[in-house]
Amino acid sequence: MQRGKKYLEAAKLIDRTVKYAVDEAVSLVKKTSFVKFDATVEAAFRLNLDPRKAEQNLRGALVLPHGTGKVSRVVVIAQGEKAKEAEAAGADFVGAAELIQKISGGWFEFDVMVATPDMMGQLGKLGRILGPKGLMPNPKTGTVTMDVEKAVHEIKNGKIEYRTDKVGNIHAPIGRVSFTEGQLKENLKTLYDQLARIKPTTVKGTYMKNITVSSSMGPGVRVDEDSLKNAK
Repeated sequence: MQRGKKYLEAAKLIDRTVKYAVDEAVSLVKKTSFVKFDATVEAAFRLNLDPRKAEQNLRGALVLPHGTGKVSRVVVIAQGEKAKEAEAAGADFVGAAELIQKISGGWFEFDVMVATPDMMGQLGKLGRILGPKGLMPNPKTGTVTMDVEKAVHEIKNGKIEYRTDKVGNIHAPIGRVSFTEGQLKENLKTLYDQLARIKPTTVKGTYMKNITVSSSMGPGVRVDEDSLKNAK
């Protein structure tokens, strides 16, 4: 893959053979971001998982201490009192059958969908549309719930979803380049602790093979797991 001049200059600051202590890693990510916008910082975990095994197909959500720097547009599929609760909590769009119909017609002006359990029967027909886009509500990520107020607040305050890809890796945003090094470090540590906590008991050998952080279009920086495990 051919890289641009700015990328190559940024890459010179990083030794690909080195696993950097977490403090130095997040510092390098900020230094090597060369785009003109406030780039997203992402963490990538190369895990020793086989997603074909149900117990190793990890999926969930958590709220990062400092958010992601992005305020998500939330749509809530609910009716009655739960619809009113969602509106009061700050959901961007709230509705039931009429909103489901609008989405089936190709409207996708939202980032996250929350639904009450009683609406999932009607939403099921949109599975083939919402599933590939990663928008289908799921109990594992807290987006199928009766507590819509809590769900909306968490999403608006930096809740992220994570799931293993087809080769067992997990990628997730942990902030923006404009964040302080301390904020990025704390967000990364929170995600690391969560993935370590849910390690499947069936995993043999090394669980986390590699941890990398990078900014949008920037080079990856490998992180030393021990420094992250012991970070405060």
